Amino acid sequence: MIRIAIVEDEQLYADQLAEYMDRFMKETGEQIRLTFFRDGEDIAVSYKPEYDIILMDIQMQFMDGMTAAEKIRALDQKVIIMFITNMMQYAIRGYQVDALDYIVKPVSYFSFAQKLQRAINRLPKDDVHAVTVNSAAGVYRIIAEDIYYIESEGHNLIFHTKGGDYRERGKMQDREEELAPVGFFRSNKGYLVNLDAVDGVQDGCCLVHGQKLLIARARKNEFLTALAQHMG
Repeated sequence: MIRIAIVEDEQLYADQLAEYMDRFMKETGEQIRLTFFRDGEDIAVSYKPEYDIILMDIQMQFMDGMTAAEKIRALDQKVIIMFITNMMQYAIRGYQVDALDYIVKPVSYFSFAQKLQRAINRLPKDDVHAVTVNSAAGVYRIIAEDIYYIESEGHNLIFHTKGGDYRERGKMQDREEELAPVGFFRSNKGYLVNLDAVDGVQDGCCLVHGQKLLIARARKNEFLTALAQHMG
């Protein structure tokens, strides 16, 4: 199921996009769940990373699409954003929020279908695991392969990732149960390591993204076995 949000304040265009989406599903067999918003403010305020694709009008009354996209992108690096506009001068600003494409008004079905298919082709495959991190700053969706390791600090977990560090209150055991099936292993009580990110083992530590993470003596043999099996 592909989750798509349409942010459009003109009912005529919203109805047209809904009609196009229905036709696209019938022609391609794709299963799509649609959610409609009437303004950028409606989706950006209290945004949760639960969409795969967002089709966003640029000109709206309370919060324009570009501002809404900037707020969304700060919380969700993975969602695909496409703008609906008749003002192509916004194209350069679109790169700042990593917009995939533009759908130009008036919207033709042929152009819509082509651009939507391109966006769907960019979606992660089913074997990619996404992790939801609930931090004080907001809710973030992170692809598991982008996580180097998770560190336990008191009642907090720190996610060290390609996109920076994220902190949430949580239990390491819960994350271990979630991520062990996709190649994560506890090197000791305080670290849950992405085995793909291990550059080597030295002096009783695993080397991950320039950091030496201690391997507990009791876990050493299991960790090395898991690492060898993971590397094939």
